[in-house]
Amino acid sequence: MRSEPTPFLGGPLDGRVLPVLLGMTGRPPKEYRVPVPGPDGSTAEEHVYRLEARAHTPRLGLVRGWRYVYDPDPAPRQGPRWPWSRPPGASPPGGAGVDGDPTDGPAAGADRDDHGERGGPRRDEG
Repeated sequence: MRSEPTPFLGGPLDGRVLPVLLGMTGRPPKEYRVPVPGPDGSTAEEHVYRLEARAHTPRLGLVRGWRYVYDPDPAPRQGPRWPWSRPPGASPPGGAGVDGDPTDGPAAGADRDDHGERGGPRRDEG
C-alpha cells in the first residue's frame, strides 16, 4: 500500500510528520485516532485528529496535500452511514410522528378513502 508523509498540528503529535497509509482513492482517512495506554495496559483515552486540506492550487482549487489537526472534543464514534438510512430521531417519509406512530403525523390518513384503504376506486366497485 502507498503511504504519504502527513504533518500533525496540535495535541501530543504537534509538529510531527508521520507516514499515513492512503486509501484506494489516494486520500488519507478522515480521522486519525491515537490510543493512549493507561497504567494497567488498557486504553485510557484516545486523541483524535481530523483531516483537512493543507493547501489548494491557485487556478483550479485542487487539494495540494493533507494535514491532521487535533480535535480536543471529538464526536462519539459512529458506524457506517448507508445512503438508505436516516439520522437518529428523523421522522420517516409520509409525515409519521417522531416515535414512528403514523396516526400522529400531519398527513395521517390523508391519502386513504372512506374504507381506510389507499388509492382510488376499488376494483370490485365497478
